[in-house]
Amino acid sequence: MPRMTPSEAFVETLVANGVTDIFGIMGSAFMDAMDIFAPAGIRLIPVVHEQGAAHMADGYSRATGRHGVVIGQNGPGISNCVTAVAAAYWAHSPVVMITPETGTMGMGLGGFQEAHQLPMFQEFTKYQGHVNNPNRMAEYTGRCFDRAISEIGPTQLNIPRDYFYGDINVEIPKPMRLDRGAGGEGVQQEAVELLAKAKFPVILSGGGVVMADAVADCVALAERLGCPVVNSYLHNDSFPASHPQWAGPLGYQGSKAGMKLIEKADVVIALGSRLGPFGTLPQHGMDYWPKDAKIIQIDADHKMLGLVKPISVGICGDAGATARALLSRLNDKTLECDATRDERLATTKKEKDAWEAELDAWVHEVDDFSQDMIAEAEKEDGNWLAPRQVLRELEKAMPADVMVSTDIGNINSVANSYLRFERPRSFFAPMSFGNCGYALPTMIGAKCAAPERPAVAYAGDGAWAMSMTEILTAVRHNIPVTAVVFHNRQWGAEKKNQVDFYGRRFVAGELESNSFAEMARAMGAEGITVDQYGDVGKALSGAIDAQMNNGKTTVIEVMCNRELGDPFRKDALSKPVRHLAKYKDYV
Repeated sequence: MPRMTPSEAFVETLVANGVTDIFGIMGSAFMDAMDIFAPAGIRLIPVVHEQGAAHMADGYSRATGRHGVVIGQNGPGISNCVTAVAAAYWAHSPVVMITPETGTMGMGLGGFQEAHQLPMFQEFTKYQGHVNNPNRMAEYTGRCFDRAISEIGPTQLNIPRDYFYGDINVEIPKPMRLDRGAGGEGVQQEAVELLAKAKFPVILSGGGVVMADAVADCVALAERLGCPVVNSYLHNDSFPASHPQWAGPLGYQGSKAGMKLIEKADVVIALGSRLGPFGTLPQHGMDYWPKDAKIIQIDADHKMLGLVKPISVGICGDAGATARALLSRLNDKTLECDATRDERLATTKKEKDAWEAELDAWVHEVDDFSQDMIAEAEKEDGNWLAPRQVLRELEKAMPADVMVSTDIGNINSVANSYLRFERPRSFFAPMSFGNCGYALPTMIGAKCAAPERPAVAYAGDGAWAMSMTEILTAVRHNIPVTAVVFHNRQWGAEKKNQVDFYGRRFVAGELESNSFAEMARAMGAEGITVDQYGDVGKALSGAIDAQMNNGKTTVIEVMCNRELGDPFRKDALSKPVRHLAKYKDYV
């Protein structure tokens, strides 16, 4: 076996797994390995904060389907990554978190930057590899990369910092990749028998369709069934929006057309979806999930089958392989739904047209609080803009090949109604973890992976302030992106709860600040402030042109009024009850 140092074994294993970019902040804990990144063809992209680094690794992974890699100094550098690794976990991203650790002779002594680093990530990783001997450096490194792909999620490689040094004999392991199948023939046949008798089938296209590069397979299956297709929550890129059978996303601030259509379903094919609880909650006043429909759930993780919703058939398989297998079986059959294909397509078109007309007319929220905010805005200089009208103008100006990330927050959630995509690996959101500060660094990572594609990040002013310093990363390392900041001077999502449940008693929700466009210019980016509807689309088009042709990062600050969409969790709050006299008015 070749003779090398553990640092060389580590780096050579990265090379064997195709690693060319790593996000992080330099540190003494891994400096011996970092010193040879460049001759190995690996670029370390220094960030402003390690949470941003892990989000960038997530974005890189989601844009490519390959590993995203993040590294940091032991202790605080590593602990800063926990939130972003959790977001990657719920996005099923194969991120590899490399965590150099305190040296073995100092463990347990309370030394500088010492921490127990494995427990920090145990809830948010699919596998944790701890190098317990320098001779096993390549073995554990390779296993972490293999498991990130096979387990469909983040893994952690924990390395005592003194184990980078020494001399070892080692063979660099070859990457192992699974060939995922289509599930068992028995469950395939059960699914086909249900579909053969279905009168109104609907496909729910989930994130697994994107991860399996199976959009074309989903399209082919949908066309054979002649059925509407809805996107699972925050996977708007799992089916092309221009297709006549596309009906839009379910879940919070999703498509009424999609909800009305799946409500009619007698058989639902949940293709590549875990049927997450937040993605099927009642919305727009509709409890739309079909109560009596037969559910065929297809997921690569058998633990997800039937976990959230009762199902009739569960298939543990790759979304693409399973869709192809079902299609092959269906092509040999006459289906009951064939007779009503035209009627179903007409119903789909009717519901979609009605929803588009409603979105066109839905220029302002209609609740009493929003009406008050509209009146207040009319008195202010600038006549601040209504979020829904802004989102519609942004939608019209989006290029076909765009990648969009959305942060958490009220306006970003409303954007779910307006974001449509033609190809997969185009939409990035923090999924079930719902953390702020996600959109900008994630989009920087995606842009690093796909520099040929336009890259746009959406954020509210609260979430933006958590991550905006990563503009420095984009500028310093020539990774140009466009950020749209909705400046409405409030924590909108939580403030809406105070409107609906707490008598408009606003606590800690106001966010007055100086111009974010000016801050962007101070960091070396372009900054544009928009306060007229006619300028929204022009600003986005100009910023994307500057991004793609001149390598410019631009922050578009949109001055929005304080009207608010529906809250996140109507189901999670109740009207307050007070017993003590001093709180009697707080109801």
